[in-house]
Amino acid sequence: DLVNAKPVMAAIREFFGSSQLSQFMDQTNPLSEITHKRRLSALGPGGLSRERAGFEVRDVHPTHYGRICPIETPEGPNIGLISSLSCFARINDYGFIESPYRRVVNGIVVDEVKVLNPGGSNYKVGDVITRAELDKALAGLGPDKQTIENEAHSDYLSAWEEDKYIIAQANVELDADGRIVNDLVNARQAGNFVLKHRDEIEYMDVSPKQLVSVAASLIPFLENDDANRALMGSNMQRQAVPLLRADAPYVGTGMERVTARDSGAVIICKRSGVVDSVDSERVIVRVEGSSHEGQLSREVGADIYQLTKFKRSNQNTCINQKPIVYQGQRVKKGAVLADGPCTDKGELALGRNVLVAFMPWRGYNFEDAIVVSEKLVKEDYYTSIHIEEFEIEARDTKLGPEEITRDIPNIAEAFLRNLDESGIIRVGATVKPGDILVGKVTPKGETQLTPEEKLLRAIFGEKAGDVKDASLYCPPGIEGTIVDCKVFSRKGAELDERSKSILESQVERLHRNLEDEKRILNDERAKRLTDLLQGKQVLADLHDEKTNKKLIAKGTDLTRDVVEKLRARDLKRMRITNKDLRLNEQIDEIEEMTSRQIAVLEKITDEKIAKLRKGDELPPGVIKLVKVYIAMKRKLSVGDKMAGRHGNKGVIARIVPEEDMPYLPDGTPVEIVLNPLGVPSRMNVGQILETHLGWAAQALGVHFATPVFDGATEKDIKAMLSKGGLPTSGKIQLFDGISGVPFEQPVTVGYIYMLKLSHLVDDKIHARSIG
Repeated sequence: DLVNAKPVMAAIREFFGSSQLSQFMDQTNPLSEITHKRRLSALGPGGLSRERAGFEVRDVHPTHYGRICPIETPEGPNIGLISSLSCFARINDYGFIESPYRRVVNGIVVDEVKVLNPGGSNYKVGDVITRAELDKALAGLGPDKQTIENEAHSDYLSAWEEDKYIIAQANVELDADGRIVNDLVNARQAGNFVLKHRDEIEYMDVSPKQLVSVAASLIPFLENDDANRALMGSNMQRQAVPLLRADAPYVGTGMERVTARDSGAVIICKRSGVVDSVDSERVIVRVEGSSHEGQLSREVGADIYQLTKFKRSNQNTCINQKPIVYQGQRVKKGAVLADGPCTDKGELALGRNVLVAFMPWRGYNFEDAIVVSEKLVKEDYYTSIHIEEFEIEARDTKLGPEEITRDIPNIAEAFLRNLDESGIIRVGATVKPGDILVGKVTPKGETQLTPEEKLLRAIFGEKAGDVKDASLYCPPGIEGTIVDCKVFSRKGAELDERSKSILESQVERLHRNLEDEKRILNDERAKRLTDLLQGKQVLADLHDEKTNKKLIAKGTDLTRDVVEKLRARDLKRMRITNKDLRLNEQIDEIEEMTSRQIAVLEKITDEKIAKLRKGDELPPGVIKLVKVYIAMKRKLSVGDKMAGRHGNKGVIARIVPEEDMPYLPDGTPVEIVLNPLGVPSRMNVGQILETHLGWAAQALGVHFATPVFDGATEKDIKAMLSKGGLPTSGKIQLFDGISGVPFEQPVTVGYIYMLKLSHLVDDKIHARSIG
């Protein structure tokens, strides 16, 4: 209460609203979020304008290598002006982009590490040493000394520094000792490509994917795609809507796990331990501290991870986390505890793997149109959840305050059946256009009375019509389920029933968390005391100080059950076999530590509860603000836009019954039919290689990672196909589902990872109906 929140909020709002480059975060899926945060722009204050930027500015430049992605940039007027940071690039203190390189000395690659914790060695924190020096230092440390904590280190160079050196590519062949195998090596020097002797090489690239951005590094077989289509592919992955069930791609690039983790969509374990309990809303991990001989570990207690349930993102998609660990499971720091939107067991999963055939189908997949099987609709392959937010506020007006109420004039009881006594719709109700979401009445001025109102006035003697209906109704095009309601009341105002119940549930959740944390701390206390006193015997009867009641008999063995029942001061008075002088100190230390931790937790919880009960900062003149959230299921429908990861986009033209789709010799109907004419002219052959490898992956029951510029070759794909018992050509005889006649030629069949994009036909029809 020391700070008035309103001016602070106003200052923050003004700061974020003042710059042209301050944007509303793109939260369609985790990838769009992470790429939006890594966006670079040449527009804005102090930059260029679209009209004045020529070709030179927009073009790819040699210094972009490893710093700015040459692929990911928007199509249209902003092309080349807005770009994305490459995978390993970073921005230095002077605002220049740097890229990492590995040092090469006399033809041998030097592996360097950075010291994070010197342990028992003579190094300092931040020292950079070679791997050989580290191994030597580790060998010199005794077994009782603490080891040296370290991380891999690369030299970061800016574009000017890079010009001075001769730099080899990442795919140079090395032997076991890190020596370059070939005498002559392809290298870069001041932006030119040269052939150099291995002893002249000074640096080499870190990884083949260091020149592309995060979105482009998620495209398998990127090296086989034309750049224009790769650009569309990386841009369209950002528009994929989170589906009901995420499904990791059969053919990935190995960057899926890294991207999901770094986007913040999944919940990461902060400290190692054992999962104590799991439910849909939270995961509790009992922390196991690292213990050193003779001293207590301070790292005890519980980490409680609250999961986000059915929250609305900025783009109206649904953010929902679900746990993937089970009770009693041991988890390490950095492990994934819960999946978020578009993730499957901690891997980014933007779409679904579907069985595709490349062939025309009765003219329906002409010009990039897509024919899909009804199975995809029936089994909810591409069903997504969208959450809309509606709000209504009750204000002070000249004629008196507006009121949120169930008591609305001239509305039949049937229309109010889903409203509670406060006039707010209940969570779980199904709504359709025209339903009342929140009832509100607003006072109206003295007007000419109708004869009916005059009659009512005469009978009841009070103003029957001094308020009019100003309720929040469900708008057209919205049909779904109420998933949440939030009520904000002015500070000091009387809370209605709904606000009270919401507040009580929040307080109850905080109390439940506190009880769990206390339980785990008390368990830990009992365990530590048992470890101290395990296997010892009581030498004399122990009596209560006040009541003189016998607490424990002579000769009792101290087990956990016995120790748990006794208080610390009783334990200290007890006479036991070979009692150590330090024992009482240790008991005190354990007790004090536990009680201190519990006191801190209770204080934090009390502060949180006080904050909840305080009321909300609302704009001037607003008494109460109600927000209602409606979740809608969108099934796949004709007119929806779909795409693969190689820029192969299209619109659904027809949804065909399963039995009419072309089928394989074993009777399996294909799920999607794509037009083969979409491949040659666009030169995105990556989709065909993905089709073949995906088919092999499905047959073998495995997932493949084929990294960018370092992926599977045609030979590898053929080997995998034959290992899975499939034709190495990747083609097979298909049969017409309608007539049962075999098609004239074998058809390319396999599994492609297809995404549903956020251009949904329902939104467009709605937009056309309201102009």
